[in-house]
Amino acid sequence: MDFAQPLERATLVRRYKRFLADVVMSADGCETTVHCPNPGAMMGLADPGLTVWLSRSASATRKLPLTLELVEADGGLVGVNTLHPNRLVAEALARGAIPEVAGYDRVRPEVKYGEKSRVDFLLESDGRPPCWLEIKNVHLMRRAGLAEFPDCVAARSARHLRELSHRVGAGDRAVALFVVQRTDCDRVAAAADLDPGFAAALGDALRAGVEVLAYACTIAPSQVSLSHRLPVLAPGG
Repeated sequence: MDFAQPLERATLVRRYKRFLADVVMSADGCETTVHCPNPGAMMGLADPGLTVWLSRSASATRKLPLTLELVEADGGLVGVNTLHPNRLVAEALARGAIPEVAGYDRVRPEVKYGEKSRVDFLLESDGRPPCWLEIKNVHLMRRAGLAEFPDCVAARSARHLRELSHRVGAGDRAVALFVVQRTDCDRVAAAADLDPGFAAALGDALRAGVEVLAYACTIAPSQVSLSHRLPVLAPGG
């Protein structure tokens, strides 16, 4: 996934109201408000003084033309835009770059299923069970090398895992894919202390036959892409 234009460097002043952040632009020293496309806690990634990277919209009508994309933390770049993982996976599926879910003839995004849910991707081929694929963005690291999800209570994500379990029970295939938007992690786990409900739902999903995958990313101010598979630690393991 290439950024349409080179990202602009800035220093974070504060992040507030979930979707807003104030920054000081490196180019001219001016303070401005930018869009923060991340509803989570952004633990460790919202500290004042951190270097951030911003994209600029070409739309003349957009109220906040700048969007927070990357944060420099722990010596590397971390992607905080929660909209990107679906795009990254869509591009990877088109290239057949995720071997575990390759070989399907049709990929449909945002398909309704379960109770008030939409699966991120439904993979289909004639003569084989469909594959329901849910994507989760991961950017939390509290211990060296360990990526964790979620960074706050994520009841909706727990519901998605239950919906996937139901699809397996109906004879379909279901996959939960964690996209780790940082380059310094070698494993993934549920943050059970932050959301015990999600950790329990993940354990239940694994026992029900839901496949759980995780992929790391390569990240630069010009591009983000899926890289390689990471192990996922079972809750309580």
